[in-house]
Amino acid sequence: MRKSILTYVAIFAVAVILTAAVAAVLVNINTRKQEAAEFPLRVVEMAENELDAAVWGQNFPRQYNTFVRTEENLGQTPFGGSEPYSKLERFPAMIRLWAGYAFSKDHNEDRGHFYALTDQKQTQRVQIVDQPAACANCHAGEAPQLIAQMGWEEFNRTPFNDIKDQLHMGSTCADCHDPTTMALRLTRPALINALEAKGIDWTQATRQEMRTYVCAQCHVEYYFLGENKVLTFPWSQGTRIEDIQAHYDSYGFKDWTHAETGAPMLKAQHPEFELYSTGIHARSGVSCADCHMPYMRDGSVKVSDHWLRSPLFNLNNSCGVCHKQSEEELRERVSIIQETTAGLLHRSEDALLAAIDAIVAAKAAGATDEQLAEALQLHRSSSLRWDFISSENSTGFHSPQEAARVLAESIDMARQAQLKANQILAELGQPQARAGQ
Repeated sequence: MRKSILTYVAIFAVAVILTAAVAAVLVNINTRKQEAAEFPLRVVEMAENELDAAVWGQNFPRQYNTFVRTEENLGQTPFGGSEPYSKLERFPAMIRLWAGYAFSKDHNEDRGHFYALTDQKQTQRVQIVDQPAACANCHAGEAPQLIAQMGWEEFNRTPFNDIKDQLHMGSTCADCHDPTTMALRLTRPALINALEAKGIDWTQATRQEMRTYVCAQCHVEYYFLGENKVLTFPWSQGTRIEDIQAHYDSYGFKDWTHAETGAPMLKAQHPEFELYSTGIHARSGVSCADCHMPYMRDGSVKVSDHWLRSPLFNLNNSCGVCHKQSEEELRERVSIIQETTAGLLHRSEDALLAAIDAIVAAKAAGATDEQLAEALQLHRSSSLRWDFISSENSTGFHSPQEAARVLAESIDMARQAQLKANQILAELGQPQARAGQ
């Protein structure tokens, strides 16, 4: 009897093992079918330095067919979109806030990635200021090859206008993908250097982490370091706004001198990665690509949608995967965050203009830079915080609480600057400058 039971148990165990083995084989076959569908046999052999997206598209048509749609104009969202317009005309306060800097002459809403190089070549800022080739780092697909030919420092310090005729492509597949394996990769030295300085080995990053890192090659705050104008991320003390300013303040860096107040100013660029890093989505492991390049179905194959755009144009795929509310409710949530942030931005602008007026009045009354030193430092600090949120392309959505905190500090610092200047006016026996509304 005991022998019979053991026999049945053995037969059952063998059956379970065989079933598991067959299931594993079927899963493996299905996986290979999926991989074959997503990454088919190469139609063309691609060189390691191939930049033309149309050539990549012959091997990866699903990705290419959505990537080329970044050329399309989807129109405007309440605070962005792909319709170009002058931000200086829409928000004239920017002209005074950036007085003496090229951005006060030309600042437009961004278009899709297809236009990254076109818009860079057309902006008046490259005529107003002799910008370094470092600006091409993110705007031109040829940048990595030129860096390899010229060397990192030589590439950076060469004037942009000296190399612009060698640049013909905006964002390319090669910026983010290995042409042989399609694995995500980093191709821009500035981010690689910044991660290395923080002790991060990006080659060990998970694929999910890489779905953010490839975006962080460009969507970050940066500056040009030293005479060689080396493209650098100011992360030596951290990536929050106070850490970034501490980096700049540690050696007195400035982007320009404000034309009205004489303050040594800092210009924020587009710190999407830094702001996102403080938000709930980053803490939850959500990558940039999850929202801006969500997975989509093409037949039975799941691929990333390479039509990079605002999630507001694709709410169900971008947000609806995790948030099961209706599209209307999701849109309302975004609207509340962005409307709140926009309101704080405008209050910050009003406070800064009032501070500028007070400092200018104090100077006109005879106040020296030494007397105004504290007010000028507060002007610098407040403006950077306003600019950090204004130039970041989510109108606070990437991290609503952090955006509100930063703008609250901006308003407070601007009002402090105004009070300091007015105190000096009083000491000089002059009436106070009129407070901003």
